Amino acid sequence: MATVDESVCPAVGPGRNSPVESAGPLVSPVSSHNEWDPLEEIVVGRLDGATIPSSHPVVTCNIPPWAARLQGLAAGFAYPSGLVEPAQRELDGFIELLESLDVTVRRPDAVDHKQRFATPDWSSRGFCNACPRDGMLVIGDEIIETPMAWPSRYFDSHPYRTLLKDYFRRGARWTAAPRPQLTDALFEEGFRPPAPGEPMRYILTEHEPVFDAADFVRAGRDLFVTRSNVTNLMGIEWLRRHLGPGYRIHEIESRCRTPMHIDTTFVLLAPGKVLVNPEYIDVDRLPDVLASWDVLIAPEPDPIDERLLKVTSMCGKWLSMNVLMVDEKRVIAERHHTGMLRALEAWGFEPIPCDLLHYAPFGGSFHCATLDVRRRGTLESYFD
Repeated sequence: MATVDESVCPAVGPGRNSPVESAGPLVSPVSSHNEWDPLEEIVVGRLDGATIPSSHPVVTCNIPPWAARLQGLAAGFAYPSGLVEPAQRELDGFIELLESLDVTVRRPDAVDHKQRFATPDWSSRGFCNACPRDGMLVIGDEIIETPMAWPSRYFDSHPYRTLLKDYFRRGARWTAAPRPQLTDALFEEGFRPPAPGEPMRYILTEHEPVFDAADFVRAGRDLFVTRSNVTNLMGIEWLRRHLGPGYRIHEIESRCRTPMHIDTTFVLLAPGKVLVNPEYIDVDRLPDVLASWDVLIAPEPDPIDERLLKVTSMCGKWLSMNVLMVDEKRVIAERHHTGMLRALEAWGFEPIPCDLLHYAPFGGSFHCATLDVRRRGTLESYFD
């Protein structure tokens, strides 16, 4: 018979309390309904153990053919220190900034992503935990682990399990979407991105539900989503049914030929204000619920002159839009993108410049690098 360490998991029975019982009602430490309520607690990613993702068509379909060949040669190796060190310095500065704003910062466990893992159908090495925004979606007091399409991210949420268990014990709801099989049936054979003018197509089939949380943004009872090369219609429908009639999900059409994640396309800044990418968004085709909102057009990003950064970035030039709202006025934005800083100020916001330019090789910037788990506010509807 297996034994249980009661110091970790006390027995439940007469005279013994469940490890999640308390003297009174639990008040969830997780509570976040939108992208702009005053920020109180946030999870920030890690670069420890970062590994170049294992080669797979769902990974390489979003990058040019020459870059895909290089990625295939480097797959499974640790990121070189020349990329990690400047990104780590900037990440440390970002965390210091958040703490100076009285925001509680939580971190995932450090793990070695070079370890190989397998299912009955395939094997892979890992990637990194730089972007908690991708693998977990916070809706109110619930954290949802998402069914991600990259094999290298199959266990993406595991380094966060210490945090997830802590939040659950303290009253949060914790859900995991159905874990996908990720067999060949999910991916279009011989896929190539559509050329300009061709009908839109995606590498994902509708074989099973998959989605990244970073393809969604939240405005209380309304969520907005982009279908992409990591989020299929079946994944969107799974979330719609899971959330039920109290929420509405609106699809944002993207003209990007290799779509992946909404937060460089359509960014909610405050009630009544949304920032859009003029290259990817046709403003005349936005959902009708946005008719009364101010649609702010993102300025052209400042060019990146650093050659190594341009070659190794996993993100497009519009990462300038990847900002983090501290509240309805204050917004953390990349110091390099002065055009965006000036535009935010002109629109009535208070931009807080910060450096995170060298985080791009690991998948993002301020919004990607974080998961806001508690904002001071209530569930509201911001649309008729």
